[in-house]
Amino acid sequence: MKKLLFLLTATLCVAFVKAQKLQQKEVPLKVKAALKQKFPDASHIKWEKEDQNFEAGFKSGTTHSSVLFNATGDILETETAIAASDLSNSIKQYIQKNYPGKKIKEAASITDAKGVVTYEAEVSNLDLIFNSNGEFIKEIKK
Repeated sequence: MKKLLFLLTATLCVAFVKAQKLQQKEVPLKVKAALKQKFPDASHIKWEKEDQNFEAGFKSGTTHSSVLFNATGDILETETAIAASDLSNSIKQYIQKNYPGKKIKEAASITDAKGVVTYEAEVSNLDLIFNSNGEFIKEIKK
């Protein structure tokens, strides 16, 4: 029982350190201004802090997106939800072959600060990352 309690506490601490929910007032003005400038129609905004960066999750129309800013308001990464059916055939085939019987729960396109696009497919408790050619890059445990 003590081991279980310790593992649960350790897991919660790690999750808390990775991303912390923030109130609007805790987000630097430069970061909020950058979000408003780049995504003027963003609504339902939820803020989190990841290390020294700030992530805004929001809706733009019917699309769910998130954007990661540094403390000065520079965009580090933008993630936009896409339909699993919009993933390339090579990504879907990779998942079918390497994760048989598993369904894609969510999918997203990710654009970094340099304009490099990657794709993410959530399968079970894993985020699978692919390059723009549909080639597997890495697996991230959630």
